[in-house]
Amino acid sequence: MGNQSRALGAYTGVKKIGFLSFGHWSPSAHSETRSAADFLHQSIDLAVAAEELGVDGAYFRVHHFARQAGSPFPLLSAIGARTSKIEIGTGVIDMRYENPMYMAEEAGAADLISRGRLQLGVSRGSPEQVIDGWRYFGYGPAEGQTAADMARQRTEVFLKLLEGEGFAQPNPRPMFANPPGLLRLEPYSEGLRERIWWGSSSNATAVWAAEQGMNLQSSTLKDDETGEPLHVQQRKQIEAYREAWKEAGHSREPRVSVSRSIFALTNDLDRAYFGRDRDSRDQVGMIDETTRAIFGRSYAAEPDELVRALKEDEAIEAADTLLLTIPNQLGVEYNAHVLESILTHVAPELGWR
Repeated sequence: MGNQSRALGAYTGVKKIGFLSFGHWSPSAHSETRSAADFLHQSIDLAVAAEELGVDGAYFRVHHFARQAGSPFPLLSAIGARTSKIEIGTGVIDMRYENPMYMAEEAGAADLISRGRLQLGVSRGSPEQVIDGWRYFGYGPAEGQTAADMARQRTEVFLKLLEGEGFAQPNPRPMFANPPGLLRLEPYSEGLRERIWWGSSSNATAVWAAEQGMNLQSSTLKDDETGEPLHVQQRKQIEAYREAWKEAGHSREPRVSVSRSIFALTNDLDRAYFGRDRDSRDQVGMIDETTRAIFGRSYAAEPDELVRALKEDEAIEAADTLLLTIPNQLGVEYNAHVLESILTHVAPELGWR
């Protein structure tokens, strides 16, 4: 890897560190999160605890037709009302399921409740629990479109709405007095447009996200485009994104996040839960009939060994934000311990703090 390439992809400085919850719940006796109510209340409590620890972000995955987080805005609003500093976000909302106009209103309200802390990750989404689940929501691609086309088109509409320009002709005899000119959706939150992220699994969609002026989220799963380790492919994806951002001429600096499963083994309970992941490796598989994907390894080791391994992760180095995937069904107290262990034993040694 050349020095010029490394300079383009790398981010130097303190990293923002957040958690990413898939929001699982299960009635299993082994789960501390046995219902949707458990998941929602525990997520709020964990965000509060994470803020007290100094964690920078609380992010949630969105899946429909599953025992996971399916309706993010009530949860994000509740967290926004209970906290004051931590970023709140998604990773990601599947735009195949969304009405951009209703979503713009919901997002505007959640952002205002949190006083401008919303970091909203959106994307085409991933394979779901049911076949073409968005059709049950009343949506479908137009003639000649794919579902991915539909998601990107809705994202473009959503981004335009967040610019806050009026577009709707007012009623000449309104129930309430209107401001002059065409009307926009309300409530409107200034600055939210710059805090939208695109969850990208390929280099091409990362470039598209840069052209649209969105921040970049890259997960623990990516299209296997070169056969290289995940962290190398992600680093190249980030480089392509930053180059496209520069060419697009945007005036602000973009943000880039990567997700990782990282566990510092500091006690016997940690070792019982995650000690078997010490020898984890990337895996390759098919996520649908045509897409070969690479799934990132988990990192689990004593702190000093963990630091040595993470120093070699090129994608983490290239990103400014790291999202730690958490085992949410192990409960609030244990997940707060997982986060605190990283902040205390790992982040300072790597210059993240």
